[in-house]
Formats: sequence, structure tokens, C-alpha cells
Amino acid sequence: MTSQSSSEIILYQSPDGSTHLEVSLHEDTIWLAQSQLAELFDVNVPAISKHVRNILGSGELDALATVSKMERVQIEGDRKVKRSQIFYNLDMIISVGYRVNSAKATSFRIWATQVLRDHIVKGYTVNEQRLRGEDAKLQAMRQTVELLARTLTNQELVSDTGRDVLRVIADYAYALTLLDRYDHGTLTIEGITQKTLYVIQYEEAIGIVTSMKVEFDGLFGLEKDQGFKSALGAIYQTFGGEELYPSVEEKGANLLYFVVKNHAFSDGNKRIAAALFIYFLGMNGLLYRPDGSKRLADNALVALTLLIAESRPEEKETIVKVIVNLINQKN
Repeated sequence: MTSQSSSEIILYQSPDGSTHLEVSLHEDTIWLAQSQLAELFDVNVPAISKHVRNILGSGELDALATVSKMERVQIEGDRKVKRSQIFYNLDMIISVGYRVNSAKATSFRIWATQVLRDHIVKGYTVNEQRLRGEDAKLQAMRQTVELLARTLTNQELVSDTGRDVLRVIADYAYALTLLDRYDHGTLTIEGITQKTLYVIQYEEAIGIVTSMKVEFDGLFGLEKDQGFKSALGAIYQTFGGEELYPSVEEKGANLLYFVVKNHAFSDGNKRIAAALFIYFLGMNGLLYRPDGSKRLADNALVALTLLIAESRPEEKETIVKVIVNLINQKN
């Protein structure tokens, strides 16, 4: 696949909770790697390959439309390595599924259909002209508030108390902008940092988790599966030669999301996610503003982490955009 259109990752969980997969959504369809297909339908990879060959050989599906190669970041020891993997789209996934496990195939098809329906509705019901107009009006309002606050303060036309009030209004103009964009579905990713200074490694990350165990008892930080490694690798994933999350802010936001949602630990997933998120931001120079103040207050981090935990998979894109806008260079 050579398309450079945007892609996103959505988390799938089987109805019984036994299977967790990071599903790629690209070009209005679902994609899974060979190994993910094997995990989804509880068979080995050679069995998947055999059924795919039969499906393509019979002419039931076309390889150009249903099979692709893409690079994925994998954790191997203490290194992140890019490996080329074969991916199959939803048509192939379902066709294979009905041959090996029809019940699981039906369950996945129902989930995927809803995800794609939500994606298409969200993508095509937006009136671009109206949104541009709303954004322009909001920008004008924000600039007017800032100008009013600056003018009255500089010209000493208000009391000390009034000056403080105007300063607060000006400071929170950005927050009001975010809320309005959220309400109108126009929230975008902007003011981001393209150069990554620090790449988080599994051994280092699990070391942080281990150090936290001193403060917490019981099953805290006990890994249940490979979900933690998967979350770390996912933020550096590429598709069609392009990073899915090109900026530091997007990587950080998705790191927080994936560690919370993957449930890789028996206990402490939210605490671990928040701690790694803060560590990642700090190592990339995004934790503090130039004046030394925190970009994200403690209570805001708690609220975002709980928001992720309670969110539905189709809300991921919006949540990530909110987080990015709270830690970007404009905040």
C-alpha cells in the first residue's frame, strides 16, 4: 500500500475480554496483521496463510485490494525495530474468519461495521463552509478579548482588580477556543513538536513501573501479557512509510491512551500510564512551559486519565486531540 492518507489505531476487545487488538483504520477500512488474525481467530499463522492462498487462488478476493505490507515497530529486547508485516483488510479478515471460526468472525464483523459507520458519518457529515465560518468568528472573538484586555491594562483604564479579571479572561481565551472547537467538532492537532528528542524503551519503562511498586501493594505492575510492549511500540508505528503519530505530543497522548486501555497490568494501569506520560513529556522537554510552570496541572492529568478509562473506542480520536491541545506549544 503506497497511500499516504491518514491512519489511526482503534482498540478492539472481544466480547469475553480475552482478546485485545490494536486495529489499523486506513482508507475507510479495517486492517489486521497476519499474527493479529491468528490471535483473533485462535489459530496459528500458517493456517491463516493457507486460507488466504485459497481465497486468492479461487478468485474470491483480489490481492491488490485486500493484502498490504506495512512497517510496524516491535520491541525486541531493549530495542525498537521496524519490521515489514503483511496486513489484510476487513474483506479478507471476514472471509478467513468464516472458514476458521464463524462465531468470532461474526462478532468482529459487527464491531468493525459499527466502527466504520461511525468513521464515515463523522467524515462526511461535516459542513466545511460552516466550520470555517465558525472558526473565523471564534478567532475574531478571541483576538478581540485579548486586544481589549491589553488595551485597558496598558492605558490604565481599569482598577487593579479589574486588571486581574481581564488578565484571567485573556489567559483562558485559549481554553474557550478549545471548548468551542470541541462542541463544533472542529478540534484539530496544531502547535506540535515534530522533532523527537527521546524514544522510550521497554526496559526503561518497566524499570519505572518496578520503582513504583514500593509505594503500592499487591498485584500492582504485574504484567498479564504483551500489551505494555505493544503500547510502547504502537506510538512509533508507521503506515505507508509515514509515522502514524509524527509529533511528540501525539506520541505522548497515544502513550497515555494505550497504556490505560490495553490493561496490560493486573493492577495500576491508570497510575502507570499517567507516570509514563509525565516521564515521556519531561524527557522530550514538554512538561514545563518556558516560564517553568506545568503545561498540564495535576488534577487535569487525573481527569484525562479517568476520561480515557471510561471512554468508548470510537471516542479515541477526540480524546487524543484534546490531550494534544493541552500539552502543545500554544498552551
